[in-house]
Amino acid sequence: MINPSAHGWIDKFLIERTKTSAIGSFDPISWYENLRFSGFIYGHCIQISGIHHEELSQWDSEEISKVALLNALYELYFSTVNNPDTTDFTQKALGFYKEMSPSGFGDLLQKILPANASQKLEDYIDGRVQTNKDILRKNFSHIITNALLFIDVLAFEHYLQKGKLPEKYLKRFEETLMGLVSLVLQVKTQKSAHDDLLIKLFEASVRYTQFSKVKITSLDQLALESFTQPMEALYLLDIATLSLWSDGQMDNEERYFLFALGEYLGIAETVTEKAIDFTDAFISTHKKDIHYFNYSHPVKHFYDQTTQSVIFLIKRNKKRLTQEIRESKELMQLLAKSTQRDLDAEEKKKVKKQLLDICKSVPSLTIFLLPGGSLLLPILIKFIPQLLPSAFNENLDD
Repeated sequence: MINPSAHGWIDKFLIERTKTSAIGSFDPISWYENLRFSGFIYGHCIQISGIHHEELSQWDSEEISKVALLNALYELYFSTVNNPDTTDFTQKALGFYKEMSPSGFGDLLQKILPANASQKLEDYIDGRVQTNKDILRKNFSHIITNALLFIDVLAFEHYLQKGKLPEKYLKRFEETLMGLVSLVLQVKTQKSAHDDLLIKLFEASVRYTQFSKVKITSLDQLALESFTQPMEALYLLDIATLSLWSDGQMDNEERYFLFALGEYLGIAETVTEKAIDFTDAFISTHKKDIHYFNYSHPVKHFYDQTTQSVIFLIKRNKKRLTQEIRESKELMQLLAKSTQRDLDAEEKKKVKKQLLDICKSVPSLTIFLLPGGSLLLPILIKFIPQLLPSAFNENLDD
């Protein structure tokens, strides 16, 4: 099984992926629609081609996003290069990210973490999907960033075709995208509390432009003619649809705007209608799992996100954690007492110390040892009865 958080995962992924890859005709529209169906376009990936659902369920959202991004880059490479080779793909993807990253970023990574090509690529992709590995200090405003990962795929297509990135392509595309989102928010007839948040999230997620500097009042002002590739047009349409959907409904005037946008982009009306209907269906189905649509307050959002991540880590390390807890007799006795009465201050202190000692022995749970990490211990304590149902009940009986 691939572990997207451990070094070497790209090499392992490519070995497994080549077993299921087949050379055939490449239809960019069909391929894009498959990515849309997977949720990658919306930043909420529910499936990845070539990856079994059982394996996908073992990864957290960031790990899924990393694999989904790499998979999209690989499929695009595989479909456009006559003699696909995993080593060549890794080199081309690494060269692409070196060119699109800030000057000196790649050199800094190399000095700090000397590695081979695939490990360097891992670092670049890791940096694209997450801003900070420290879950307690992660910028929790970056909850729409992954919806913009497809820009990497679009830029990679140009890189493969020309051997380099077109000058200022990323800046121009981001400016057009921001201008489009700004225009969409003006078109909306029913303003929602999410509109200001949407602006802030896009502002935090782009790399080459600033939302505040975008002044667009009509489709004529957007440089849509600069983006003639089918996937570029479909992606701009989908982002516009996603932005309009933030209030959970779409009236006739808003649909008219999307059809007008589709016409500007050279998209057939049937294709535009299909895109609108699918976006509506996908978000309606998965809204409760898409962080943006469940945003309420920064602190609450941060706590909810942190809780989900901690629960995921506990479940992933269930066997090891179970063994460690069962071997600590005093801890088991204290936990059993806590179900019958409130522990006193000294007993609570012992529970905290022993749980932290256990976390030291499980590398993935060192999050509890970080500054402020002990505040998350109640989440772990809450899960202990589920980890040790039989042993815990036996202690209760005693």
